[in-house]
Amino acid sequence: GYQPHKNAGSRQVPIYQTTSYLFDDVDHAAALFNLERGGHIYSRISNPTVAVLEERVASLEGGTAALATSSGMSAIFLAVMTLCEAGDHLVVSSQLYGGTVNLFRLTLPKFGIKTTFVKPRDTEGFKKAIQKNTKGIFGELVGNPGNEIMNMPEIAKIAHDAGIPLMVDATYQTPYLCKPIEHGADIVVHSLTKWMAGHGSSMAGIIVEGGKFDWMQNDKFPTMTQPYEGYHGLSFAEEFGPTAFTMKARAEGMRDFGPCLSPQNAWNVLQGIETLSVRMKKHCENAEKMVEYLLGHESVAWVSHPSVPDHPDHDLASKLLPNGKGSMIAFGIKGGKAAGEAFISNVKV
Repeated sequence: GYQPHKNAGSRQVPIYQTTSYLFDDVDHAAALFNLERGGHIYSRISNPTVAVLEERVASLEGGTAALATSSGMSAIFLAVMTLCEAGDHLVVSSQLYGGTVNLFRLTLPKFGIKTTFVKPRDTEGFKKAIQKNTKGIFGELVGNPGNEIMNMPEIAKIAHDAGIPLMVDATYQTPYLCKPIEHGADIVVHSLTKWMAGHGSSMAGIIVEGGKFDWMQNDKFPTMTQPYEGYHGLSFAEEFGPTAFTMKARAEGMRDFGPCLSPQNAWNVLQGIETLSVRMKKHCENAEKMVEYLLGHESVAWVSHPSVPDHPDHDLASKLLPNGKGSMIAFGIKGGKAAGEAFISNVKV
């Protein structure tokens, strides 16, 4: 995603701390605004530093394109608003980060978008929940907070048989542990704030497009396939093919909602990605040692982690997560809420 010879030979990616860009002439400006040629107009829509991050994450995931955002939640919201409109429906895993649950349960209904929640292990339940107006299935591969695993290949098949895309939040795994697109996902989102950035310094999110979903196979996605008035009758699916979703999210969503990532934060995340493979390997090793310790501790009632042989999803995890089962551990303390509060209050890092 970066070419030093086009940037004064700078070995490191420059931070383009700018709001806007020069146009050669009127025709050049018009071509950029009409999406007839590539380039930058305004950093709410695109920025050279952010573009390097987008290309690198797309490459890591095996996607065709990516769009970086100001946070993981903004990435999910933008993905949903690019896919859906008022009157639409989504099928969503019930085991998600709490903020994501509230987005689907409380906020999206204000926009006329409704959700049916399904337990992540209930693969057949996803199929039964699909309605005529369902526009997609959304879930986390490893559900937060209980570490329940969604059978991504099977649910991808269910989605595709219904002519709708599968969206997966892969924040927990990063591309080092799993590439959801290889298992049938069509759209992948990350909170880059967490493992990808890795240093607790910067908020960031991203949407990655798989590029294989055929938006023109049915009439479910008119905003992707029909002429769009905002760009003089352009059809995103016809014009951009395998990058149509990303282009619509950028041209419409970033233009109208504006959850853009700052170039400084993009640069910070780029530094984190440099050590991703080293850190993820160590995260998983540390997690397995901690799991072993917790399993043998007299004050621990239960431990949930896919590396444990008696975990209900252990075999599926071994298939989908061969490089490690992740570093998030769920466990219970004997003695109820009071014991849990005492434990949290006395943790020292």
